[in-house]
Amino acid sequence: MRVYDIILKKRNGLKLSAEEIVFLVHGYTQGLIPDYQLSALLMAIYFNGMDAEETSNLTSTMMKSGKVLDLKGVPGPKVDKHSTGGVGDKVSIILAPLAAAAGLVVPMMSGRGLGFSGGTLDKLESIPGFRTNLKEDEFISILKKIGLSMIGQTEEIAPADRKLYALRDATATVESIPLIASSIMSKKLSEGARSLVLDVKTGSGAFMKTYEKSVALAQTLVDIGDKMGVRTVAFITDMDQPLGYEIGNALEVKECVEIMKGESDERSSDLVEITLTLGSAMLLLGGVVTSGGKARRSLEKVLSDGRCLDKFRQMVDVQGGDARVADDPSVLPRSKNIIDVPSTRSGYIQRINAEAVGFCTLYLGAGRSRSDDRIDPSVGVTLKAKVGCRVEKGEPLASIHANDSSDADRAIEVLSKGYTIGDEKPKPVPLVKSLVTKNGVRAVDGGFWEKGVEVGV
Repeated sequence: MRVYDIILKKRNGLKLSAEEIVFLVHGYTQGLIPDYQLSALLMAIYFNGMDAEETSNLTSTMMKSGKVLDLKGVPGPKVDKHSTGGVGDKVSIILAPLAAAAGLVVPMMSGRGLGFSGGTLDKLESIPGFRTNLKEDEFISILKKIGLSMIGQTEEIAPADRKLYALRDATATVESIPLIASSIMSKKLSEGARSLVLDVKTGSGAFMKTYEKSVALAQTLVDIGDKMGVRTVAFITDMDQPLGYEIGNALEVKECVEIMKGESDERSSDLVEITLTLGSAMLLLGGVVTSGGKARRSLEKVLSDGRCLDKFRQMVDVQGGDARVADDPSVLPRSKNIIDVPSTRSGYIQRINAEAVGFCTLYLGAGRSRSDDRIDPSVGVTLKAKVGCRVEKGEPLASIHANDSSDADRAIEVLSKGYTIGDEKPKPVPLVKSLVTKNGVRAVDGGFWEKGVEVGV
């Protein structure tokens, strides 16, 4: 088998066999195939795509390039969640302890931020002492003890994905649905969870900017999960404005703690809604409840009666963090300066460009332009008002949290341009747009959960 022949085959739009995919992935991971040949193959895949069988074979091969965790010794239904990422997307920090407190085991392997999209690991590590680099035996021990652990990808998990992603990043081939899907699922399927709920974002602050591309990615992800025996569903959710009102690592943890303590305001309502929607699907897939309505009511009770906060406190403590954060978010890092960004006119906020807000936090130091960049956990943006709110001229639209004045000046300029203010109040945009299962795509309307809808598995 020759690499040249396989590249030629895919360049001509033909289907690769399972054996060819194994040969390529193993050869590249072991250093037997040079970057320039894999780069050519990735570009051929970028332009010609892969069918469902090829994508599933690629995912399976990448997953098997490393360790696949065995969680059979951990009692309870094991369900995980994954998001394709967005600006202010801090859902996992609330959802994981919420689902665990409601009766699930949540083995969550999260990622770091790159570009304007924040990473859950970076947010958690803004908590003093919090450890995400746990060994397999520690991870399993914590799951047995509290039903929840949030860690980073270990060296043993899907090593082929790490090497391939770095090459995709360097060769402008990241934006390929088969390559995105195989990267996500090779890691998620290695965790040992038997069910998976996906949050596929769509809009200006998402990786997939259009609804159609988001649905295509969701269908591919669900397909892979189904083929590999993991019950998988996906929700398409809005990312045309930031989720919640805090954007930045420590700031986002603070907002999550406020929600778990029952101290949040209307600006967090979208974050709470997404969390309850995804959590309800997790409870259904885990068999804890029999209908969506029961699932949602159960989660609302767990969130309001303090059990979610207690589970979060347990997780922080057992993973080495300062558990006082659950009661006093002031233990989190704080920036030296807070600067208001005033509105230049009166009217209704018609749009907040999520991507612009994301780049604003990147310039402040909250994110990474390169994978080896250091981040500042204390900086970020606080939104004072969201889409649909009326503001008066001079009233603050947002606050910049900065440690460097030059960073702040650039961030303010970018953030100001991200707002559109007009005379008319905009019509509300659906937050949860649709549900994707192995049976297809369906709309999610206001009575979705109360109808006791099945999630398609």
